[in-house]
Amino acid sequence: MTDNVNFQDIFEQLTNHLASVVFYTFNVNGTEVPLVLLWLILGALFFTLSLGFINIRGFGHAIGLLKNNKTTGESGEITPFQALTTALSGTVGTGNIAGVALAISLGGPGATFWMIIAGLLGMSTKFIECTLAVKYRQINADGSVSGGPMFYIKAAFDKCNLPLLGSILAIAFSVFVIFGSAGFVHVNQGFVQLKTVTGFNNAWLFGAIYAGLVALVIIGGLKSIAKVTSKLVPLMCAIYLFAALGVMAVHLTQIPAAFALIISSAFTPEAGYGGFIGVLIQGFRRAAYSNEAGVGSSPIAHAAAQTKNPISQGFVALLEPFIDTVVICTITALVIILTGAYQTAGLDGVEITSSAFASIFSWFPWVLMVALLLFGFSTVVSWSYYGLTGWRYIFGTGHKATTIYKVLFCLIVSIGAVPNIMAVFNFIDSMIFLMAVPNILALYMLLPEVRRDLAIYWRQVTSDK
Repeated sequence: MTDNVNFQDIFEQLTNHLASVVFYTFNVNGTEVPLVLLWLILGALFFTLSLGFINIRGFGHAIGLLKNNKTTGESGEITPFQALTTALSGTVGTGNIAGVALAISLGGPGATFWMIIAGLLGMSTKFIECTLAVKYRQINADGSVSGGPMFYIKAAFDKCNLPLLGSILAIAFSVFVIFGSAGFVHVNQGFVQLKTVTGFNNAWLFGAIYAGLVALVIIGGLKSIAKVTSKLVPLMCAIYLFAALGVMAVHLTQIPAAFALIISSAFTPEAGYGGFIGVLIQGFRRAAYSNEAGVGSSPIAHAAAQTKNPISQGFVALLEPFIDTVVICTITALVIILTGAYQTAGLDGVEITSSAFASIFSWFPWVLMVALLLFGFSTVVSWSYYGLTGWRYIFGTGHKATTIYKVLFCLIVSIGAVPNIMAVFNFIDSMIFLMAVPNILALYMLLPEVRRDLAIYWRQVTSDK
């Protein structure tokens, strides 16, 4: 027993040390700012300016592409809409419910303003990384697609006559995404909410059932995952947003005042701490709960889209941070602000959101439980594909290698609800944010060719009108 305790202590110390390195902070006017946060935000700002605010001027075109959703004759495995919902299912999760509440409790209502800004900037990063994912993807002999940052990272360094460094960084990214794909946090938080609402207290049984359901989905590969997420994502968003709109309807006359409060308090010291640290650190760090722009996860899903032009999928992809952060997170924030739940002492994270909804709907904890389970499940199955892509990049696309990963993934999911595995969360978070280092570096290197491709694409669109 002593050896077991010592091992757990050592592992926890190592993961905490790793997290402290990955989330290294430096002091700016008394505020601790993580270096990885600047790496993500400054990258998003640079891409937004370099691409001429593509997040704004390309928004209408993106909506038009999504409405058409035509795939006749294009290579790929899933439709552009399915690629979007698969990627969204990996980002829309407990962070949209608990992460927003934490940000507001730290920084006040003004934190919402910075959350929206981060979402808008992230749209540009999504555009460039998902464009490159389609451009440098590989179509396998069986018609399946292999694509993602590992492929364009290698290509970027090949173009600079640094093939060895490119190979090392591509493999490193693959390793990070494999370890980052573990779905511990989503399984665990789903179990906690189920236990709170129903009293069910068998973590092992919950984990086994959860893993079985995940296996049923991922055994069919990406097409199976896409079919599930294309149905599940709209459903879970509808359930959550329906309840949110109900709360907003009760407080309808207070909505203008809530927005005024968000804007007026956005630049106070308290809101500055909550906006940057509360939203961007907690949103990005807690399993990339915001929109994962720059992390490099979503490009893996978008790489499989059935499209002839990589730029067109880039436009579809830029809608992802808008839906995830600007729409869903903002609605959550409004519910919390309108009800004043963030001012209730003794509440934290998801408890704040639950209290906000329960002030209007006494039965909402049951809805929240269902929402968390759906959000978490869809995130787990999407990340299983991300991890599989990294695994296949290293070990090959053979059936045996694929089967080994899927079995290992389901075994890991099965123990996700057990409380004593909480120590691995820092490790998983660290792996996910390490993905952003080589990913954004490659985006900088390949930005000039994306700008050229975008200019050509716009000329074609204009001439076709």
